[in-house]
Amino acid sequence: MDYELAIENTPDTIPGGTGVLLIHPSTGETDRLDTDFLKTDTDHLLVVSTRTTAREVQQKLEYYDVDETKADILDTLSIERGYSRRSSEHVHYVSSPDDLDGIVAKVEEFLTTHDGKLRLSFDSITEMAYYADEDRAFDAIAQILDLLAEHDAVGLFHLAEEVHDPEVVTRYKELFGAVITLTEDGTVTGDFE
Repeated sequence: MDYELAIENTPDTIPGGTGVLLIHPSTGETDRLDTDFLKTDTDHLLVVSTRTTAREVQQKLEYYDVDETKADILDTLSIERGYSRRSSEHVHYVSSPDDLDGIVAKVEEFLTTHDGKLRLSFDSITEMAYYADEDRAFDAIAQILDLLAEHDAVGLFHLAEEVHDPEVVTRYKELFGAVITLTEDGTVTGDFE
């Protein structure tokens, strides 16, 4: 199954099972790319947020006109920070951004319980690695990519380039094979094998 990819300077479609790495400056404006990815050609979507709370994700989806009835959110921050949480059937929580087993399990649960075209946004690998460590984060992302392939889904994974050592960035590029780079001035380029 192919998925439309409505992001400039990238292929028109990508096959199911593809994970796309979005490399960006830490101050880069990724919301537009993220929401363009999520709202195109999809039946259900999951936003895994290690950077913002569920409420902030909901505000972003609303602002960019993403159909929230299709959206599930995995909030990894609120419990650890002691924020109030309003559970619903579409908002899920794990205890912290370094609960990598919990994150992988929730992604698997979403992919297993939804049909049709499924998209995942993972914002962000950088924050998860900050809370856990580079190797554990890398292993968790590799597991999630395997789940995308198993369920014919696609995902967009955020990585703030300058926060990581160059060899870490290279390791992720090799893991993904499909890379979008956003520069400080807003230029978008795609590198798809």
